[in-house]
Amino acid sequence: MRHNKKFNHLGRTASHRAAMLSNMAVSLIMHKRITTTLAKAKALKKYVEPMITRSKEDTTNARRVVFSKLQDKAAITELFSTISAKVGDRQGGYTRIIKTGFRASDNAPMCFIELVDFDENMAKTAKKAKRTRRSGKKSAEVPAAEAPVAEAPAAEEAAPAEAAAPAAE
Repeated sequence: MRHNKKFNHLGRTASHRAAMLSNMAVSLIMHKRITTTLAKAKALKKYVEPMITRSKEDTTNARRVVFSKLQDKAAITELFSTISAKVGDRQGGYTRIIKTGFRASDNAPMCFIELVDFDENMAKTAKKAKRTRRSGKKSAEVPAAEAPVAEAPAAEEAAPAEAAAPAAE
C-alpha cells in the first residue's frame, strides 16, 4: 500500500530529484520565470514556496537552511533581498503555473512557472469601463440628444441623392 507517499518521484532517484529541483529553484529565483513540464512545475512549487516563506525572516539560520537546499550564493542573495522584499505582505502562493500546451516531440504537457509578484503583464491589468446597453441614468439626456440626430439623417439622405445624380449623367 502507498500510504503517505503522495509526492511525485518524477521517474528519478532521490538524489537526482533533489539535484534537479535545487537547480530548477535556482533558475526560478534568478530568472523569475522558467518553462518546464507540468509535473516538474508542480513538484517545484512544493519545493520552492517554503523557501520563499523562510526568506521573509532574514536570519543567519534561515539563510543556512535555504543554502543547504540551493547551494548557490547568488540565488540566496537574490532570494533574501529582492524577492523577500516583494513578497513580504503575501500570505502564500508565491508562484503561478500557466499551461502552455503540449511539447511536440513527446506530447508532454508544458507550462510556465513564475513568481507572482514579478510578472508585470499580470500586475498591470487596465480595467475597462463597463459598457451597458441600458439607458439607465442617461434618460434625462436623451431628449437633448435626439434633436441633432434628427438632422443628421436628412443630411445623409441628401448626399446619396447628389451622388446618384452624377452617376446618371
